[in-house]
Amino acid sequence: MLARRLLQCVPVALLAATSPTSPITFDDIADRAGVRFSSNSSPTPQKHQPEPMVGGVAIFDFDGDGYADLYFVNGADMPSLEKTSPQYNNRLFRNNHDLTFTDVTDKAGVAGSGYGMGVAVGDYDNDGRPDLFVTSVNANQLFHNNGDGTFTDVTAKAGLTGGLFAGKKMWSVGAAWVDYNNDGLLDLFVANYCQWDPNTEQPCLINGNRVSCNPRMYKPLPNTLYRNNGDGTFTDVSAETGIAAHPGRGMGVAVADFDGDGFPDIFVANDDLPNQLFHNQGGKRFEEVADDVGVSLTEGGNVISGMGVDFRDLFNRGLPDIWITAMEKQTFPLFKNLGHGQFGEATSMAGLGLATAEMSGWSNAIVDLDNDGWKDLYVARSNVIDNVALFTQRQYAESNTVFRSLGNGKFQDVTSTTGPAFQIPSVNRGAAFGDLDNDGRMDLVVNVLNGKAKVFHNTTKNENHWVLLKLTGVKSNRMGIGARIRLTAADGTMQYNHVTTSTGYASSSDPRVHFGLGASKVAKEIQILWPSGRTQVLRDVAVDRVMEITEPSR
Repeated sequence: MLARRLLQCVPVALLAATSPTSPITFDDIADRAGVRFSSNSSPTPQKHQPEPMVGGVAIFDFDGDGYADLYFVNGADMPSLEKTSPQYNNRLFRNNHDLTFTDVTDKAGVAGSGYGMGVAVGDYDNDGRPDLFVTSVNANQLFHNNGDGTFTDVTAKAGLTGGLFAGKKMWSVGAAWVDYNNDGLLDLFVANYCQWDPNTEQPCLINGNRVSCNPRMYKPLPNTLYRNNGDGTFTDVSAETGIAAHPGRGMGVAVADFDGDGFPDIFVANDDLPNQLFHNQGGKRFEEVADDVGVSLTEGGNVISGMGVDFRDLFNRGLPDIWITAMEKQTFPLFKNLGHGQFGEATSMAGLGLATAEMSGWSNAIVDLDNDGWKDLYVARSNVIDNVALFTQRQYAESNTVFRSLGNGKFQDVTSTTGPAFQIPSVNRGAAFGDLDNDGRMDLVVNVLNGKAKVFHNTTKNENHWVLLKLTGVKSNRMGIGARIRLTAADGTMQYNHVTTSTGYASSSDPRVHFGLGASKVAKEIQILWPSGRTQVLRDVAVDRVMEITEPSR
């Protein structure tokens, strides 16, 4: 237990507040990069419930060449929920190492089927090749990475065709790979949404205009937890672990060890229901504690339409915080980890209350975009209702938004200086972050509903330093998911992060762990607490590079 708590027992030295000297900027390179993908939700006059919710995106290195590739999730024909044309296929783009990409979907065999929602990346068989799990309204899929540029659909063999409720496959949205029992094998958590049937769907109107219904029209569903059996199959342990006892309308899923006990906990952002925080009880059961620790509702006691979530240390204190996106009039709540198993809402104190009150958000991220050593906030925005302008002053499309950390616990909306491409309103849904060209600046990729995907290359210009850590587990799971990292800069200041791929809304981000270092030209110390309980310490580490770290064998 002492080793598991080591990262939080060391006194924390905070980085000093900084005065940014250059703007955070992006350029949308999708067209010239060859990322020609447009999602298709098959919109209809009936406004079927899944139509506004497509879809997720993943940033991951599927071929092991050291460069991040892209995977986009698509919709399907409605109301049959079956793919009828290549225009509905999911797409995989291989990174050519020069900020261009090649569509390799057909060769790879990952076009998918069903009405797609989200994607989660994890190496479930520890063969060193990341696999894809795709969530769907009607046909979840697990694609095993064969290591030769192809994937095999092993959904049925693995036992992951989808949890059943009342005899029907549950509508799944978010998912996360997590080694909940620290046995070195990645397990799978799936957030399920609501009990919806296209054959019994009732019309919803606002001022005589047909719209997608309020989620309260539909009953919630329980989430699903699959334990990895180590032989390519999974067992549904939702009931025995206590997960199934707490239904919700799950959207975003994020994982972190919020109390430092060595076991990963799972947060679910629910749509028009209280959020859920499943506290891991020693790798055997989960207790739903969101209300007890202060993250189920906003500080006003209100339920929100939770969409995306990121769950990581935002204030350089060694304690993972929770930031959620929601709809207009609800703000984007920020729950600060106070330690001792408690959170306090810091939305207004951080300058995010009024700033987000009129925004509608989907995917989001806590990530250092300017390498100054303080994580910033990113959100992919859009209204839910496509014809909202007919009966309100709001617009359907909204711009992406960046809130820059001021280094003092407060954030500032700096979208106006991010560059013209970043500010163009669009119907943003899933989004992920990662370094597409290994230059140390974190890029953003966005799946746009019924529109062209956006690839935002980070063009921020400054002299700040960085390091990107690619972890390989030995006793722990091969991807090192769940490993906690403390980095000490040359001046003694500290930062914290952990390995995870589950971020935002229905999306999966670069598993490599990023640290911005500001003016520091060396990492004085990098301490890694692996899921196995092993502790590894590296000293005087050269930065401005991608660094591969393997877990010690003993």
